[in-house]
Amino acid sequence: MNAGVARGHDAMVTVHDVRALALSLPRTEEHLIRDHVKFRVGRIVYAAVSPDETIMGFGFPREERAALIAAEPARFCLTRPSDQRYNWVDARMAALSVAEMREFVTDAWRMVVPKRLAVAHLGHGPVARSQVDRSREAP
Repeated sequence: MNAGVARGHDAMVTVHDVRALALSLPRTEEHLIRDHVKFRVGRIVYAAVSPDETIMGFGFPREERAALIAAEPARFCLTRPSDQRYNWVDARMAALSVAEMREFVTDAWRMVVPKRLAVAHLGHGPVARSQVDRSREAP
């Protein structure tokens, strides 16, 4: 995952964008928990949107989180100290492009599903951003 992804010309990410992508991913369920919109597979939450729809949290490798936040603290953070124990990071939705959101949410989903399901849904091997974008296009 590249933290320095160019923001491009995409519009600001909305909860509707996150929902459309997340619900297109196999085994995903949406839940409203304490006014947070959460997307999970089984009992594992892999993406969430804050009640005011300004913060999107998503599964992210814990060992890479500090570097991501340090590189772009205006975009990435941990809004709840209790999330430090999880593979999790938060992003300010106004600072993300739709393409970046797609990458982060898809990678978070891949962290919580069996590898063969991810490969079956997204294709073989490591998923390049262009593969993720093509998999989201309407037939």
